Formats: sequence, C-alpha cells, structure tokens
Amino acid sequence: MFQGASSLSLDAKGRLSVPTRHRDVLSAGAGGQLTITRHPHGCLMIFPRPAWEQFRERIAAMPLKDQWLKRLFLGNAMDVEMDGTGRVLVSPELRAAANIARETLLLGMGSHFELWDKATHDAKEAEALQAGLASESLQDLAF
Repeated sequence: MFQGASSLSLDAKGRLSVPTRHRDVLSAGAGGQLTITRHPHGCLMIFPRPAWEQFRERIAAMPLKDQWLKRLFLGNAMDVEMDGTGRVLVSPELRAAANIARETLLLGMGSHFELWDKATHDAKEAEALQAGLASESLQDLAF
C-alpha cells in the first residue's frame, strides 16, 4: 500500500525520481516496471505493472457508453521502467495533459500513485476544503 505525499521536481528531461521509501517495493513487486496514464481529475496515475494489469482489465470491461473513459485511461497509458537511480521518464504528452512542468506532488493512493502539478493540486485541494470536502462521507468515519 502506497501512502503519503512527496514534493518532487522533474529534471530537465522530464524524469521523476521515485522516493527511496517506495523504490524497494516497486523493484521487488513490479521489477521496476510501471505504467503511467491520465486521470480524469487532471493528474497522472502511476501504477506498478501488476496493479496496472488488474486496473486495465476492469477498464477494458467497461460498457461502450464509457468509451471516452477507456480512451483516457488505456489510450494514454505508457509503460516505463525505473532506471538504476530510481527515475522514470514522464512523456511530454502526459506532462502536457496534466499541466506538469517542474514542481510536482506525488501522492500514494494505496495500489497506485497520483502525480500532480503542485500548483494545480494545491488549488484543487483548497477548493475541496472550501466546499466542505464531501462532509456527508466524513459523517460515517469515527475519529
């Protein structure tokens, strides 16, 4: 399970350095093989290859009415591999789709990661907090 947030900068070639705390798990569980694709909320999703294969099967089984979601997830998916120093290349097309230039936020989301442009994430988070962050859902949680 991946969790936590990491502020990261892409290098000049568009490479992302995977945080050390996740590298061993990704190397052992996925052989360093990842898949990056778009998310409808404006970020990118990064999956270890085994988790991507499960997600891909669920998306492929969606009905025809969800064809645009299939295009978004499957049509934009790119397989990448961590290099020897734990970096992955985020393609120019995916960076442009998520408006990612340099400063990013990598969020562990359980089976995968979300990669956000930092300014976009901060703005959307502030918007969600202002709107009450789905307070109905919070009522069912005990703290």
